[in-house]
Amino acid sequence: MSSMKRNLYSFREAAEPWHLFPLSSLFVFGLSSLALAAPTRTHEKRGNLAKRASVTQTPTTGYATQNGSTTGGKRGSTTTVSTYAQFTAAVTDGTARIVIVKGTITKAARIKVGSNKSIIGQDSSASLLLASVFYIKSKKNVIVRNLSISKVLVANGDAIGIQASTNVWVDHCDVSSDTDHDKDYYDGLVDVTHASDFVTISNTFLHDHWKASLVGHSDSNGDEDTGHLRVTYNNNYWYNIHSRGPSVRSGTVHIYNSYYLSVDNGINTRDGAVVLVQSNGFDGSSKPLYSTDSGYAVASDNVFGDEGRIKPSRVPLG
Repeated sequence: MSSMKRNLYSFREAAEPWHLFPLSSLFVFGLSSLALAAPTRTHEKRGNLAKRASVTQTPTTGYATQNGSTTGGKRGSTTTVSTYAQFTAAVTDGTARIVIVKGTITKAARIKVGSNKSIIGQDSSASLLLASVFYIKSKKNVIVRNLSISKVLVANGDAIGIQASTNVWVDHCDVSSDTDHDKDYYDGLVDVTHASDFVTISNTFLHDHWKASLVGHSDSNGDEDTGHLRVTYNNNYWYNIHSRGPSVRSGTVHIYNSYYLSVDNGINTRDGAVVLVQSNGFDGSSKPLYSTDSGYAVASDNVFGDEGRIKPSRVPLG
């Protein structure tokens, strides 16, 4: 075995509190409706333990639980918005606030989200179209949950763009575009860049897109990114994606309990990235997990499918 291959299979221990669950615990079919479950509590009959999430819920998995945890607007007031003007007025300042989105808001614009916010869809009809709805730059303590975000044009950036920010939790969202246009017609679905840290992306449906998600935006940004970009992806459903499921540069990333269906190029570890890949299922992926430019990974308890059969704990050279 060459020294390059020996290095490729190594893994530097990280501070991530790894949460490992069996692949059988995934309920990937129907995840789109699960992602948009209403956040309000319901009273169940005796014997049924299921409850809808509270608007003040905080993350229980991944890096967003660290660095003092991620509470969003939990300690602030709650407001409901249904128009673009109301939405921007509620989310752009730094005051702690829970913002409930009612219905569909359509606007081609970049919306800058302030610190200490929980932005939560009221029910399954809550959606935002054509806007770079969540541009989270140099902020901290932000929660985005229970929203559908689609068809964000490249001029407005990523559907959810997280830059130079800490403690961000994206959960139970449905993020998509389409593959009817050129690959650069839209930007990313969820991108984590510029040394952002302590981020969890969970229970989210990412679908119908060319380049879905990246951690670290440039090969030449290692000086800023190294030691940061700690991100967890868990219990997500990736469908009809061409690449970036995710693509990871320089960061330390844990990807577990997720299902990939018709994802051509899946997880790409590169430029010194360290990735732990556990208990994921791939169906119809030509390259489910691969390395370029000295990326590192450990893989265990994954099902890679007929198209991408590789041995556990091994990452093929790109």
